[in-house]
Amino acid sequence: MRGTVIALERFLGPARRIAEYLDGDLVAYSHEAFTSAFRESPWIVAVMSMGIAARSTAPLLRDKWQDPAVVVVDPGLTFAIPLVGGHHGANDIARNLAGLGAVPVITTATDRTGKESVESIASRTGCSVLNRESTLPVNAAVLDGEVPLYTLSGPSMVIAGPRVAVLFRKGEYAVGLGCRRGAEPASVKSALEKALEKAGISTGEVGVYATTVKKAHEQGVIDGVRALGGTLVFLDDAVLAAYPPESPSRAGTVGLAGVAEPAALAVSEKKELVMKKTVFGGVTVAIAR
Repeated sequence: MRGTVIALERFLGPARRIAEYLDGDLVAYSHEAFTSAFRESPWIVAVMSMGIAARSTAPLLRDKWQDPAVVVVDPGLTFAIPLVGGHHGANDIARNLAGLGAVPVITTATDRTGKESVESIASRTGCSVLNRESTLPVNAAVLDGEVPLYTLSGPSMVIAGPRVAVLFRKGEYAVGLGCRRGAEPASVKSALEKALEKAGISTGEVGVYATTVKKAHEQGVIDGVRALGGTLVFLDDAVLAAYPPESPSRAGTVGLAGVAEPAALAVSEKKELVMKKTVFGGVTVAIAR
């Protein structure tokens, strides 16, 4: 997806230089320009005053993990100021614009002290942050000292507290699953393969598989996902409860409103279901992105 450079009519000249330099689309400022760019672009460079950009952006802000990065540049190309999403691309864009002579004005605390944030590490290593609420305490700890980074490869299981940021290799899709007690590994593997085939998704496009922590001792679930080379995470009740299922569920027998759909939504980036829960034998699968 291409980014968007939005500029007041009188500043289209310098804005065009920025658009060509960043390989983005140039759009003249209007009441709809920011609305459209927020919906379609991963980043926005606004060539205008900070006040205009802030007032145009504020009503559109939803979630820092979904909002596009926004950088404000003055028409003289003197300063590049990340306004929204510093850790989500805006700081990098501002630094990149130094190639046009603009001074990057970075205000995020970790970057100002020369330290790398959780989000920056995730971006650099091609990962996504699974438990996004962890970034605040972990980034605060980074400011106070060194925070260790552990890398695990191959089949493994991790139990992480709220002050531990969990990163996983990026994949566009997240798969949630539930099953009857005692499901065999072959049944779980077969169900997942059928679900992915039905959705037209390859295993390489799946970033993570997820289910309820109540299945943490179900070897069939663990081995079934492992057979596909996937990463499996177990989610507690509070996390699943934050994402009510769109489809009726029998998960009430284990004290939950749902498992497959809430699990898929909880660990996905866009929080969009691409396949509602579907039952394959005794295994229920849902897919989100």
